[in-house]
Amino acid sequence: MASQEGPHLQQVDLTKLSLPQLTQLRQQLDQELTVFQDSLQTLKIAQQKFQDSGDCLEKITPKAEGNPILVPLTGSDIDSAKDYFKRKVNYVTEQMEKIQTLGLEKSKIRDAVMDVMEMKFQAQLQLQEAAASAAAAKS
Repeated sequence: MASQEGPHLQQVDLTKLSLPQLTQLRQQLDQELTVFQDSLQTLKIAQQKFQDSGDCLEKITPKAEGNPILVPLTGSDIDSAKDYFKRKVNYVTEQMEKIQTLGLEKSKIRDAVMDVMEMKFQAQLQLQEAAASAAAAKS
């Protein structure tokens, strides 16, 4: 029996991660987002091909009788072929929507990671400046 649950995500307090850990997390998110973009591009091409194939079926009318056409070697008629391509376009569109949703979630996480990295970097700079000021005051 297949589980309907998505992957279990562990919540992590980003402020407790070090800068190197945050950098590694950001790089991982960047890679995942690249995979999502590549997947969306591939699905978009498939969606267009199915749409084009379905559109081609619209040209098969009684007026086209006697003209040569290429026909796939299947037992389906035009109506079932139209239904097939419509279902494929709908399926691919659903998959694209799922990937877009995941991509938006990953982008939000990446933005949060970048915000925490900036906050930690600024805090580190302030500590260095304070240390430099204290050292200068002692001299």
